Amino acid sequence: MAEDLRNLDLHMHSTVSDGTDTPEELLVRVRKAGLALFSVTDHDAALAAKRIRAVAGPDDPAFIPGVEFSCQDEAGKYHILGYGFDPDNPEFSAVIERGHSLRMMKAKARLDFLAETFGFVFPEEEIRKLLSLNNPGKPHIANLMVRLGYAADKEQAIDDYINKKKFKDAHVRPDEAIRGILRGGGIPVLAHPLYGDGDQLLDGPQLEERLKHLCPYGLEGVESFYSGFSDKQIRIVLDLAAAFGLYVTAGSDYHGSNKLVRMGDTGLSRAAEYPDGLRRFLRDVRARI
Repeated sequence: MAEDLRNLDLHMHSTVSDGTDTPEELLVRVRKAGLALFSVTDHDAALAAKRIRAVAGPDDPAFIPGVEFSCQDEAGKYHILGYGFDPDNPEFSAVIERGHSLRMMKAKARLDFLAETFGFVFPEEEIRKLLSLNNPGKPHIANLMVRLGYAADKEQAIDDYINKKKFKDAHVRPDEAIRGILRGGGIPVLAHPLYGDGDQLLDGPQLEERLKHLCPYGLEGVESFYSGFSDKQIRIVLDLAAAFGLYVTAGSDYHGSNKLVRMGDTGLSRAAEYPDGLRRFLRDVRARI
């Protein structure tokens, strides 16, 4: 591996969850973007790893299997990334299945809620298409609402309608996700760690409290470089990663046309030096795949 590798992206989504590129299309885009290393981290799903490995050639960019679990417990909401796991490990697969089951339940409940509360009628064919997706989520329902004229844009659909439906205790817990990733031989990482619930932005002390909560469960890293972070925010996360002895990762959160985020836009290229925490992560994760 190059000593100062910066052209990587370890946080992307495909059509297996809420991205708009198939895993195979993502690989093509990764080639065109000139990335040397990438990961696809679909929500509560690891299918993209199998599909990419099936079509990738020996000269393609290096690939790390990834996942992103949407988690919640009494202390807050978290997104936990996992890297370098065995996708066939039964304990890891059990967490994947739980996350998938909860997503399917929520998708059906949201459709029912929108119909009963706001009178939004969804054609049966559209419902079948939506529920046939690997992991339907709020963006899929929001896009359908926009197409049917129930909302002006995806943001309005989610903020003014979909988010009105609340779920109690219908979440993968962070300790559950971290344990599943670890038992699958992977590395658990806190995604975009300065983002809290919704649009909530955390400061350094708040993130420190989060890490004190999650590290005893086995959290091993933080996504210090992220497309939405300023240089000051990156420094806050890097300092806390060093203080807690955590790995460092870098990701854009690319979703294709579902988000205005460019593949490879991680902020890592602006770093004055290559962080030791990222160097250690790349060394250790590559030893597992």
